[in-house]
Amino acid sequence: MADSIAEMARGEEAGGADASTSLYQRILTDIRDRIISGEWEPGYRIPFEHELTEQYGCSRMTVNKALSQLAKSGLIERRRRSGSFVRRPQSQAAVLEIHDIRAEVEALGLPYRYELIAHARRRANTADRERLGPDVSGQILALRCRHHAGARPFCVEDRLINLAAVPEAAAEGFVETAPGPWLIGRVPWSSAEHVIRAMAADTEIAAALNLPSGAPCLIIERRTWSAERPVTHVHFTYPANAHAVVARFTPSDS
Repeated sequence: MADSIAEMARGEEAGGADASTSLYQRILTDIRDRIISGEWEPGYRIPFEHELTEQYGCSRMTVNKALSQLAKSGLIERRRRSGSFVRRPQSQAAVLEIHDIRAEVEALGLPYRYELIAHARRRANTADRERLGPDVSGQILALRCRHHAGARPFCVEDRLINLAAVPEAAAEGFVETAPGPWLIGRVPWSSAEHVIRAMAADTEIAAALNLPSGAPCLIIERRTWSAERPVTHVHFTYPANAHAVVARFTPSDS
């Protein structure tokens, strides 16, 4: 085996840097595409280095370089003596910021997709007023959306929009555009409140996120105002093992 690997290495050297780079890029792309497409799910063991060496007809050095890059990008984790495994992407949200779900997904190096699940216009009821504020009594827009990272659901968004504050939202279907970026582009918000909590996925959320019922979830709940008028209330539900919340702050003057 040592002789054959040395032979491959000499062959790559003879072919020049271009041949080695081409094989490296091919291995990198093949594995990344299988992970992103969902063919290789989190926890899947990637073929061992010697297996990939035989499959691609290259040196072990080239395979190691590709796997190291995949580990650096967060797509796989390498365990000593156990091999390499597909890693569940870990996203982060800045709790003190109005963050964009698309940016979160693309920061993971995964393709983003948005999907509208439900859209309803109605008069605010008691539950809606508990979320938006007691003074909201007119029409509201209730939306449920799903954001995808590659082949997997990334989070579920449940949002209420106060149509008295944003009347033009009534004419927007939100089929192609997620409500978060749409609102930021149209309504100057003056204050916001974040709440973070944990919950067990009920049947509906479990189905939407492709999780077992009762799986732990992380909820980031946000309410925003414009000139003291409630604009929107939203909560994002994430699989708990795939998301972290980050807060950055400085010491107070006191």
